[in-house]
Amino acid sequence: MTDSTNSPGDSTAFDSAHFRTVLGHFPTGVTVVTGMAAGDRPHGFTIGSFTSVSLDPPLVGFLPQVDSDTWALMAEAGSFCVNVLSDKQSDLCWKFAKSGTETTRFDGVKWHQAPSGSPVIDRAVAWIDCSVEDVHTMGDHYFVLGRVTALDADADHDGLPPQPLVFYRGTIGGFSAEG
Repeated sequence: MTDSTNSPGDSTAFDSAHFRTVLGHFPTGVTVVTGMAAGDRPHGFTIGSFTSVSLDPPLVGFLPQVDSDTWALMAEAGSFCVNVLSDKQSDLCWKFAKSGTETTRFDGVKWHQAPSGSPVIDRAVAWIDCSVEDVHTMGDHYFVLGRVTALDADADHDGLPPQPLVFYRGTIGGFSAEG
């Protein structure tokens, strides 16, 4: 068995590219976290690092980079909405991931307001509206903890939500259940 990690006394530099490649083997759902900024402008960004934290109380979390201009714009509102993208929304994944486009990301995107006022992207697999409970600095990211205040998962109101978009090894695609 080969151990490619560095021990505390090892003088070898940590290989962050290898770290990212290895962690890319863990598939994640694709979300766009949205919120409102001063002047009632919608903002949002693609986040793969989203997780459920607690059922009682209902808490979720996500990890934006500490230098994220989008998070800086949204943070003061004290609320956010997690939009789980469908396999038909890959264009939105890339649109909301591109840096330097904070003022144009919602151009042409259909959405409506969650109870908090944060954008719910139409046709998302699910949406989770939250108030910010706490924010912790964790290395080069923040861990934003949110208390769930409202949520839903039936975009067509037909009892069958769309299929989710999945990120794996630097690519995105649909999901197919096996049994």
